[in-house]
Amino acid sequence: MKQLTADLAKLGFIGLGNMGSRIAYRLLDHGYQLAVYDRDPAKGQAIVAKGGVVAKSILELAQTCDVLLSCLTDDEAVQRVYMGSEGVFAVARPGTVVLEMSTISPDGSREVHKLGARVGIEVMDVAISGSTPAAEEGTLTLLAGGNRELFRAAKPIFQAIAKQSHLMGGSGSGTTMKLVVNTLLGVGMQAIAEAVVLGEKAGLDRERLLEVLAKTAVIAPAHVGKLARVATNDYSPQFPLRLMHKDFQLILSTAAQEELIMPATEAAFRVNSVELARSGEEDFSTVLRRMEEVTGVANVVFAKKAASLAQEVLASESPSSSSRISGCENVI
Repeated sequence: MKQLTADLAKLGFIGLGNMGSRIAYRLLDHGYQLAVYDRDPAKGQAIVAKGGVVAKSILELAQTCDVLLSCLTDDEAVQRVYMGSEGVFAVARPGTVVLEMSTISPDGSREVHKLGARVGIEVMDVAISGSTPAAEEGTLTLLAGGNRELFRAAKPIFQAIAKQSHLMGGSGSGTTMKLVVNTLLGVGMQAIAEAVVLGEKAGLDRERLLEVLAKTAVIAPAHVGKLARVATNDYSPQFPLRLMHKDFQLILSTAAQEELIMPATEAAFRVNSVELARSGEEDFSTVLRRMEEVTGVANVVFAKKAASLAQEVLASESPSSSSRISGCENVI
């Protein structure tokens, strides 16, 4: 199989969400011809500005590309895009390559692979490990399942968007490995949340605790940045809680199929589920805030900040400085 380089392969991309859009930008930056499709046409405008093309439909896109990548929300979205009379497999040319990058069930990946093979289309599941900053910087880790020859041929594409890529085995093994990885991501975040609350309850300064914890050997790289953001109560989404919730469901469903008990994962999932009702679009690290609230630590943190602010205000009201008094009057 020929190498899928920028001068030989015309790419199509479906799904311009937080991850998909950033991956698409990098493909354009590396010289690939790229056409895209998203249900929201407005998301394609930035692609046009970078030299890409927006297709009017999935059918139009599938008929014109050599390699099709997709980054979608869940199994249902993947089935809708690839199957049926309006799906990719209805019109794509035999010999087309599909690199399916969504985090879905391993069974879902195997089903897409099987249906693609029936019409002469080679499908590889290429699950993504990494958040939006890694996607922007091209430092993702890719976890692939499928044909070894295709994996080698797709290396130029992988190198444009990722720091490393690994072939895990046959179809479905990429998404299986992603569930392994995200088990550690989700359970690890819950463990960190509980450990931080323990330290806070026992009297450690929150800011200092988070700072030092991030420098220890037990914190994974994926969690280091979370601690810095949590220190400023920044829970803006890099990996939304709702997606972690979906992945927990996939993990536990796969475990049930394998007759495997995962008590720590089940416990983390319960906390995730409770927080989901309030802040599904915030980052999955909000479970730390949740633990602070249910243990009463959040109130202590707020009280300390309020006291510190009050001291700053009192200091600024010193009668020896008319400029400071004037400033306070303006605020009032």
